[in-house]
Amino acid sequence: MKRTLIILACAACTLAVAQKRPEPMVPPGAAAPAFSVPGADGKTYRLSDYKGKYVVLEWTNKDCPYVLKHYNSGNMQQTQQKARDMGAVWFSVISSAEGQQGYLTADDATRHYKEVGSHANAILLDTTGSIGLAYGARNTPQIVIVGPDGNVVYHGAIDNRPSPDRKSLAGATNYVLQALEESMASKPVTTPSSRPYGCRVHY
Repeated sequence: MKRTLIILACAACTLAVAQKRPEPMVPPGAAAPAFSVPGADGKTYRLSDYKGKYVVLEWTNKDCPYVLKHYNSGNMQQTQQKARDMGAVWFSVISSAEGQQGYLTADDATRHYKEVGSHANAILLDTTGSIGLAYGARNTPQIVIVGPDGNVVYHGAIDNRPSPDRKSLAGATNYVLQALEESMASKPVTTPSSRPYGCRVHY
């Protein structure tokens, strides 16, 4: 009996771990998974409310050195603003679970991203990991661009320099802005996907 209980307990643990394992990255051209999640501002954000617009999802973690490279240099804020100037909606997604690295309460998230000068339309608090797991988000930063038709236009890294060193930004190709510019001009996206880099998402 005791051995049976131990086996059942181990099976339950294994299932719990499996349930927190992200799906494969949603590929370009595939339908973007729907979501409804609270923002740090207390509002509820649904992907369906933005049909007809470009939506950028940026997975973030304030403690990740790769994320810090982009925010401390101003690169992320500039990318956010340029994307918004082009008509895109930008959401920064925090998928860190409570008690895990990068987790922030609504008040802390609002305060932190105001301090760093974020230009995101909203900070999404994905504490259950539902969005991150559905999109296959494994790293911070990791970027997904959803097109006006609801399909993924780009999925991957913010650029082609997988380093936490700020100096690596010099001469880097910004995949996000490149994909937005090309897609909005009805051109084929040169790099529709890339391998994300950074810290793991702490589900």
